[in-house]
Amino acid sequence: VGKAVGKLRTFIIEPFLPHEQKEEAYVCIYSHRGGDTILFTHEGGVDIGDVDAKALKLDLEIEDQLSVEQIKEKLLVHVESGPRKEKAAAFIKALYDLYVELCFTYLEINPLVITSDNVYILDLAAKLDATAEFMCKTKWGDVDYPPPFGRDALPEEAFIADLDAKSGSSLKLTILNEKGRIWTMVAGGGASVIYADTICELGGAPELANYGEYSGAPSEQQTYEYAKTILTLMTKENHPDGKILIIGGGIANFTNVAATFKGIVRALQQYQAKLIEGKVSIFVRRAGPNYQEAFNLLCSIMREVGKTLGIPVHVFGNETHMTAIVSMALGKRQIPTEPTGESHTANFLLPGGQNAAQSPRPTRKASTSEPEPAKKVVQKELKQLFHKDTKAIIWGMQTRAVQGMLDFDFVCSRSEPSVSAMVYPFTGDHKQKFYWGHKEILIPVYKNMADAMKKHPDADVLINFASLRSAYDSTIETLAFPQIRTIAIIAEGIPENLTRILIKRANEKGVSIIGPATVGGIKPGCFKIGNTGGMMDNILHSKLYRPGSVAYVSRSGGMSNELNNIISHNTDGVYEGVAIGGDRYPGTTFMDHLLRYHDNPEVKMLVLLGEVGGVEEYEVCQALQNKRITKPIVAWCIGTCAGMFSSEVQFGHAGACANAERETAVAKNKALADSGAKVPVSFDELGEMIHFVYRGLLEEGIIVPKEEVPPPTVPMDYNWARELGLIRKPASFMTSISDERGQELLYAGMPISAVLEQGLGIGGTLSLLWFQRRLPPYATTFLEMCLMVTADHGPAVSGAHNTIVCTRAGKDLVSSLVSGLLTIGDRFGGALDGAARQFSEAFDKGLLPMEFVNDMRKKGQLIMGIGHRVKSLNNPDKRVEIIKNFVKQEFPCTPLLDYALEVEKITTSKKPNLILNVDGVIGVSFVDLLRNSGSFTREEAEEYVNIGTINGLFVLGRSMGFIGHYLDQKRLKQGLYRHPWDDISYVMPEHYAS
Repeated sequence: VGKAVGKLRTFIIEPFLPHEQKEEAYVCIYSHRGGDTILFTHEGGVDIGDVDAKALKLDLEIEDQLSVEQIKEKLLVHVESGPRKEKAAAFIKALYDLYVELCFTYLEINPLVITSDNVYILDLAAKLDATAEFMCKTKWGDVDYPPPFGRDALPEEAFIADLDAKSGSSLKLTILNEKGRIWTMVAGGGASVIYADTICELGGAPELANYGEYSGAPSEQQTYEYAKTILTLMTKENHPDGKILIIGGGIANFTNVAATFKGIVRALQQYQAKLIEGKVSIFVRRAGPNYQEAFNLLCSIMREVGKTLGIPVHVFGNETHMTAIVSMALGKRQIPTEPTGESHTANFLLPGGQNAAQSPRPTRKASTSEPEPAKKVVQKELKQLFHKDTKAIIWGMQTRAVQGMLDFDFVCSRSEPSVSAMVYPFTGDHKQKFYWGHKEILIPVYKNMADAMKKHPDADVLINFASLRSAYDSTIETLAFPQIRTIAIIAEGIPENLTRILIKRANEKGVSIIGPATVGGIKPGCFKIGNTGGMMDNILHSKLYRPGSVAYVSRSGGMSNELNNIISHNTDGVYEGVAIGGDRYPGTTFMDHLLRYHDNPEVKMLVLLGEVGGVEEYEVCQALQNKRITKPIVAWCIGTCAGMFSSEVQFGHAGACANAERETAVAKNKALADSGAKVPVSFDELGEMIHFVYRGLLEEGIIVPKEEVPPPTVPMDYNWARELGLIRKPASFMTSISDERGQELLYAGMPISAVLEQGLGIGGTLSLLWFQRRLPPYATTFLEMCLMVTADHGPAVSGAHNTIVCTRAGKDLVSSLVSGLLTIGDRFGGALDGAARQFSEAFDKGLLPMEFVNDMRKKGQLIMGIGHRVKSLNNPDKRVEIIKNFVKQEFPCTPLLDYALEVEKITTSKKPNLILNVDGVIGVSFVDLLRNSGSFTREEAEEYVNIGTINGLFVLGRSMGFIGHYLDQKRLKQGLYRHPWDDISYVMPEHYAS
């Protein structure tokens, strides 16, 4: 590119530059863990490969201020003094200030032309830190990120990117080859890279159609949309050999596997026909929370889809190596006839359940003879991050993670919980209830971090669950307290400049930071961070309740659980494991933890899981070469497929992108192997290599098996047991009108979006919530008319009066509204139900209108819905006329309204104001609607009348008026109401008068 620009400059650019003496230059600024570096050479159009040899360098630590004098002394050594040098220095200073202010991570100008009075940028390439958008949005404006170099963006990728932007989860999709045979849906960033590696190694890069991931606990709907997008692409064209769908992933830490699989299953069912037509084979491997339910769900679908429709579906759990399904799919490994998985889901609920299933992993046993003496290890000062008595403070209201930590503590037989307190600035100080084994305990929650630190001085770990926007500030605040020695930052996507400042401040104070973008770490038998290790079923399955002999470090948090599984199957278990985090600049490095492990005599072997991007693995190579690390180490760097793609692919983690050959996974794996690490041929053989090294240590006597002690039984949470289908309990409430549990609120089964989009209005909404069905348009219009005419009847009626008095007494809206509603009854507003009952009973008995009137007179009862104080035959009520005319015109038939109008003729013949009033016309018309609309049975119609539905219209309508009176009084600023004496008749008992 540099050479091409040089040629173009000669013919196109130079003729337009000033014809005076000018200086060409190359400037590059790039960021790294310790700070920023500026490169400068006065040779413009320099070839990238020659930069290191020709450029001068100026290194700046993070937060350093750059001066013009520094630039002149370090970078402009070969530039003659004069206006051009001053101009160049001022330009580089301004450029660097802008670089920092706008959160660039890389900026290169090649070439740069400097004259005595101006600077010309002829070609520029730069990278922004996309995670800093929330800080720099106003300065950046609308940034349209280009697609990766060498390819065009596709609509499906844009759709998933938009879905990702609206979600707290991580959803990624890169289409590599639409004609590829193998498509993937993989949970977890690290796992998605490993599956891509394995497919490329076993089948070749052209076979892989896409790279992508779904992680961070996506919802069922989000997973459905993601799966639907993959299946749409996959079924566009058929392949002569049929296509393969890999639904893979490691062992989840906290994602509800069953919920996400339900979304995938919905998509599979929707695309059944196309999947059959395309001869698609499906291979599934997944485990984690609620895995057993997901396993059963998919097995059910496998039987339905596979046997009935002829789609091969093979489902495997944590008993199968993560990438084994790839070799099965490609015919390089035999497919077991039936999926057989170890069920540990409910072991901690059932007595003795921990030993119910046998595992192929090496087991501990009591030694029958004196153990062979271990090799002598020189005792060194150890920096243990966690121990049996470690206490932590949790930032954030992460109750599920805290309960998981307490269950882990209990199963590890800790004497006290590891969580001392929680900090949550958005509530006042209080206590939160948790379980400690079988009993309940209270853990304090503080609004202020200083209070938590002061009251819990023994806590030396802070687990920070703050969001990416507030994680920096809360971590800086934590660093002010010397008692904290370790901070785990869970959030992903903290701006890189802020992360580098955190690392600098932590190093100055001797504090270890795990993360950002991590699930944390675990020390079996001692302590675990947040959701590390997953649910109790996986902790028992991987025997994380007691220490083993193997310590690992990984970048990927998702893959840490997979490493727990692999190590527990092939050794005596994990001693400690840490996921340093997937962001570009982790707080601690591989070497920080490997040296801790190496210097601990309890750790006998090491495992490193690196990845493409960065050069931290070369520090391990150097330590192996100079014998700083002498214990056996098994290492593998994921991302070996990166070099096989024709275009740039950004893998799941921010740091997983090779910027040079040295940063590729292939180069790092080779360097590690050359330095003495045990490097398998592929990730597929990682477990075998770990087992090989472990067997060697066993034979040498370096590892001596210990007696296996069963852990205490931990009760299962009720909600979790119910979700797994292990228990049942009658519900306290039943409802049939709405459901808020899914992705979208439902009204009587209808999504709220459809309610809005189809314009159901208030009447249509009432029909769903009150009657559980859609009523015809004339019926919903009638309901709305009823609400309008009953909304208000002036301030003098009892309900409005009460509302006004209560408002003027200074009460709030709800109290004032309720005071008015409490007056509604038989004397005020209750006539709707009464009129409906009286007229329908008389009509159903076959009474003539005159007989009905006479019967009510004999009983001494008023006819509800008849009579008005003001309105009469000569002064008709317009509301009644409008409703009556609408009902007569729109309703299929109106027998009860006709009956009521005949009654009105009789009553008005005696007195002209005994007319059918609003209550009466609404009541009888409503009964006609229920009985004759065709939407209800006769029994349903009677039930709705008897349970007060009609009166509900008056309550709902009149609430609008009462609220209006409340707002009116507040707006008029009316004071406390006191009734005047002259409007009260005081009647005192006579025998007290004297």
